[in-house]
Amino acid sequence: MGHLDEQKFEQTIAGCAKCDRKAFEVSSYIDRQVSVMVGEANDDGRWTHDGEKFIDGVFRIRCMNCSDEPYANTDCPRCHRANGLADAFGQPSRITVPKRCPSCKGTELLVTGFAPATVRTGEGRPPSPRPTALYREDGFHIAIIMCEGCDFVQVTDGCPLCGGPGPLRVRPG
Repeated sequence: MGHLDEQKFEQTIAGCAKCDRKAFEVSSYIDRQVSVMVGEANDDGRWTHDGEKFIDGVFRIRCMNCSDEPYANTDCPRCHRANGLADAFGQPSRITVPKRCPSCKGTELLVTGFAPATVRTGEGRPPSPRPTALYREDGFHIAIIMCEGCDFVQVTDGCPLCGGPGPLRVRPG
């Protein structure tokens, strides 16, 4: 689990302690899946997280009115390595996607990674994440590459976000 659980998250976004507004920008590293052909993304991808995984990746909550940050954490949201978040931002993924499957030479691969995203919550806003980095951009970190035509799977060694040695903690189902 992350540093926040569902109860602490709900308490944090219930209202700003400084201005009492109930609108926040939440920053989180969340699961995103991208179909890739010959090393290039077919689209921007799709979110594959649930509510628990979203909360698990939260690293900052900021009031949209007064900019107070009732929650901010610099630890890696994936493995909790101290100050590991700095090693994820602005850095390229630790593994690259091949143009062809190394096993069957197919051209279509499925990539699952962690994308930084922001969500605006409260005051009638629908919570839909907005990625701040997409596939092949610095900050998007590939965790798993799978071939759609065979059983090839490549998994990042260590933590996909910060490069820490792990072990990775168990994430919510």
